[in-house]
Amino acid sequence: MSPIPFSAIDHQHMAHALRLAERGLFTTQPNPRVGCVIAHGDVVVGEGWHQRAGEPHAEVFALRAAGERARGATAYVTLEPCAHHGRTPPCADALVAAGVSRVVIATEDPFPQVAGRGIGKLRGAGIVVESGLMREAGRELNIGFFSRIERGRPWVRVKLAMSLDGRTALANGESKWITGDAARADVQRWRARSSAILTGSGTVLADNPRLTVRLPEGEAFTAPLRVVLDRRLSTPTASHVLDHAAPTLVLHAAGVVEPTHVAHVERALVAEQNGQLDLAAVLRLLAERGCNEVHVEAGATLCGALLAAGLADELLIYMAPLLLGNHGRPLLQLPALSDMGERWNLQLLDQRMLGSDIRLRLRPAPTARDNMV
Repeated sequence: MSPIPFSAIDHQHMAHALRLAERGLFTTQPNPRVGCVIAHGDVVVGEGWHQRAGEPHAEVFALRAAGERARGATAYVTLEPCAHHGRTPPCADALVAAGVSRVVIATEDPFPQVAGRGIGKLRGAGIVVESGLMREAGRELNIGFFSRIERGRPWVRVKLAMSLDGRTALANGESKWITGDAARADVQRWRARSSAILTGSGTVLADNPRLTVRLPEGEAFTAPLRVVLDRRLSTPTASHVLDHAAPTLVLHAAGVVEPTHVAHVERALVAEQNGQLDLAAVLRLLAERGCNEVHVEAGATLCGALLAAGLADELLIYMAPLLLGNHGRPLLQLPALSDMGERWNLQLLDQRMLGSDIRLRLRPAPTARDNMV
């Protein structure tokens, strides 16, 4: 089937809708981020975005703004309009009732209760529906939502900070601070867009991190769930990560003698694999809890294990212009390689200067096997 010949005006309005959707980057989880523009030709008569889970969807805000001008207009939506009653009524029904004549969608919704039903409702009402405009951008905006629905696990983003010689800390563990203020502020925005921040008990014991989000005053966000992998429940009860600043989930193995329980901290049992918590099972559990994007801030062992298991989808590496020497701690603990053909190849998505530091955003490169699937 040949692609739909979308016009320059179509592209303009969908790009606008995607920018609107980005305004919900920190507040919509577990829902997807969605934007909507309603227009007659190049004239926009209504716009909106999904602002927070449980509140009206993007189409509702756009239709309210458009009023009677929605009749006969084209609606540009970054994700297929919902067709079911959740916490809000179906957006497909609202578009039908408003009398729009055409709906342009960036990407279909894989959520089982929608998955083509929204498009079906619209077409059943005589509305022209076209999909696929700026599809990749639409999927990228909600990469965690698509991962959770299609793969049954969240999108895993591993954050690392290192010196030019690939060290994350001194031999004694001291690491504050490798990077500067601009890089650390950037990390806060990646935390804010995540459903959960994952770490290991070793990092908690060594660094006592808070793993909370600190944004400029006035910026709204939904506090991510803090997740600690603590096989033997060794996290001290006075640890910052167990405070009231954000919700916390501690995952542990069976047969552990429970220490004093912190009342507001949730615990859950996870199966073991090779003497460690089963990382795939951890991610399935988080997906079941509605986690879309998981932001990992941990040591070389856990970060390396995620990459080696094929569970790290993206790396954020902050590289500072300094050297820590060959006795410093390594970036990742990975299995020894005997052949260059076994190396982990990465795709560089972008690089950015943040003060005097460089941020590299990378993803594991597709293998020949991936291309055959």
